This record gives sequence, structure tokens and C-alpha cells, in this order.
Amino acid sequence: MNDADLERRSRLLSLKLRALVRDHLGLASDPEGSSEMFGLGAALVAADATWVLIDGDSSRSLGPVLAWTSRFGNPVHLLVEQESGLVARRAQFFHSAITVWHVDDRTLTPAVPVPHLPEAVAKPEHVAMMELISSSGADALIEHGIVVGEVRGLEMCRVVDDTYSGEARLEVGMGVNDREAFLMVHGELPKEQALRNVIEAVAIHREPDAMVHPFNQFGAERMHRWRAMQAPQSIGFTTLSPADPPVRRTNLKDAVPCVAVGKTSDGEAAVAVFVHGIDLDVVPFAVDAASRCGVNRAVIVARAKDITASMHKMAEWASIPVTFSTIPS
Repeated sequence: MNDADLERRSRLLSLKLRALVRDHLGLASDPEGSSEMFGLGAALVAADATWVLIDGDSSRSLGPVLAWTSRFGNPVHLLVEQESGLVARRAQFFHSAITVWHVDDRTLTPAVPVPHLPEAVAKPEHVAMMELISSSGADALIEHGIVVGEVRGLEMCRVVDDTYSGEARLEVGMGVNDREAFLMVHGELPKEQALRNVIEAVAIHREPDAMVHPFNQFGAERMHRWRAMQAPQSIGFTTLSPADPPVRRTNLKDAVPCVAVGKTSDGEAAVAVFVHGIDLDVVPFAVDAASRCGVNRAVIVARAKDITASMHKMAEWASIPVTFSTIPS
């Protein structure tokens, strides 16, 4: 969208929000309050409450909303059309006056927290290929039932079912398009040789002092996790292993926090949540991850410059203890 389209969209969202609040409160006219700019949608700040409407996907909206509305000191009403159950589940972990509403046309209903994703079990024939992945030099792991091979945190192969035969096969490459291209060009190579070639080409670009390259521009948070698992004591843990995030990854190129679980140096079970770049939603993500893993502590691992004052404030509001561990830039 260009600037004119964005401005028009913003005005329409503000009008929609006022109409939703008016109908919900049973008012004869528009509610009093000032319309405020909010990057994820629209906001209405009244004397006794702050109303926020999210435009589109709301799955990562809770953190930004908590950070932005804290300046007003009012109870917050968060209106969402998509992923309302996920947002409601995360909101219940905060000692903050926030109510999540599901928007259905012109009606607001209290959002019902959805349960965590069920534990997904990888197919035995997929698990059988983990030995090949490991012997080729990659790290074999299972995330939400999917067997993948990572090179210092960067996924470079995945076990899939053949579209036609239904048989399990190992595809090499970063993302579905890359895997298809690799198969077309190098399909004749034995899988172990293909993997070794890829690992050698990628690993040199995943070193801390490597020059900027596409292979180190993706999955930086997962590279942080890989390094921490080599030396858990560097972030205050004694043991550390990968864990499923509370939501499935849909795109390898998007920066999304990743999770590990282990024991801290004081013997407490905890999750470590790794993030790269400023992510205002990482605290809600972290407490959600802790809840899913059945532990009562979350440690957010990030560069010092990526940890903001608003993140510390949200950590104080959380019902699950949240602390921070810094890593080198």
C-alpha cells in the first residue's frame, strides 16, 4: 500500500472501532475519546478505557498492545478477528487489566483461550532418517512432528512424504522452493553426499565473524540457540535441548523466536526463548512457551541492544517469572 492507501485504511479502521464500541456499549452516538494511531490497527482512548482493534492476524499483537497502552493507565479492551483464542490464552498470563474480545461482524464476544497444540509425533519412517542426517554432519531434530536437519540453526533438509508414492524421502535445501530446485539440479547425488556438500557450503557462513551472506541472514535466533546448546552455562543453564515453540513456523525466512528447555544453574526447570532483533511480543511468546513445556520460568535470550524497557515492564506483569540473558552482538 502507498501512503494514501494506508491513511484511508487507518480512517476506516478508526470508524469501524468506534462503531464496534458504540454497539457493544449500547450508546446512541459515537463514544467519547480520541482516535490514536496504532501500527497494527486502530485505537480509541477514552477516559475510563483504551480500546484497540487489530487489523488482520493478531497472533503476535499482545506484546505491542501491552507496551503501547501502558502509557494511558486504563483497562485495555483488545478486539481481534483472527487468532482470538491464542491471544486470550497468552493474555491470561499477565497481571494486567486487559480483556480480549472476538469480533464477529458487528458483535463482540469474550475470546475463549484455546488449548496448546497437541504433541505431534513424527512418523517412524521419518525418524529412521535422523541417523542419515546426523551422520552427514547436520543436527537432526523434530519440531511439531517434522524431522529436519539444521546446520548451526539453519534448516537445510527436511523429511517429507512423496506426493505420488507416499514414501518418506529426504529433501535438501532451505525452504520448499530451494528443496525443489536442489532436487532438479542435484537429484543424482547420493543423499549423504548431497547433505555433506550443503553442510560444508553453509557452515562457514554461520561463524560469528563471517561476512554478510544469505546463509547467515536467516534463522539468526536459531543460531543463537545452537551456540547456547554447545555451552549452556553461557546463558545460565546446565542442560539445554530444543523444544517445540507454542505455534508452528510457517516460513523459514521470517524471524520468529525459538525455544529450548533445560535446567538453570540453580536447578530449576525453565525454557530459554531466543530472539534476534527487537521483538515486542517475545514476553507473551515466552510465557506461552513455558506453559506449553510445563515449566514455571522463562529466560529470554537476546542481544543487550534488543532488550527494551517495555520488555522488562511486561516481564514484571507476567504471572510466570521471566528473566533475561544477554549474548554478544
